[in-house]
Amino acid sequence: MQTPYALFMTWTVYGTHLPGDASGWRHRTHGPKLPQPMLAAWHRNRLKHEVNLLDEEMRNVVNQALCDIIEFRQWVLWAVAVRSNHVHVVLSAPRYTPRLVRDQLKAKATLELRKKYVIWMERPVWTAGGDIQVLDSESDVEACARYVDVAQDRMGRKP
Repeated sequence: MQTPYALFMTWTVYGTHLPGDASGWRHRTHGPKLPQPMLAAWHRNRLKHEVNLLDEEMRNVVNQALCDIIEFRQWVLWAVAVRSNHVHVVLSAPRYTPRLVRDQLKAKATLELRKKYVIWMERPVWTAGGDIQVLDSESDVEACARYVDVAQDRMGRKP
């Protein structure tokens, strides 16, 4: 297997961007899907915990946790954006499987949130899994990093 140039990872806060969500959603194996209100309601009604969003201070904790583990592992960070309901990371992590990288990032962020905020104890912080896209060229990395750094704000999305 050839090592990817970089990875673009996205994962969501627990209970947000549910399957069928009005803003669109990604099926684990079938990719992007159109909104399906009944499916979204079905998933929303089955949540076991309240939906908590990340406030500014929590977003800073997550951002620092991600930077810390990336530095510790000697990975290369191209871009990171921690939003109230999701996280985007663009990084290079040679010799590590993409899923392991994602899971270590999520675990470190969870650990730091739980150290500081009781609302995250004994409940999930993130939705299971997350999207991983392989970036095979420098131009792909640049475009993706630009999206993470700039385009989200231009789209009028809340942090």
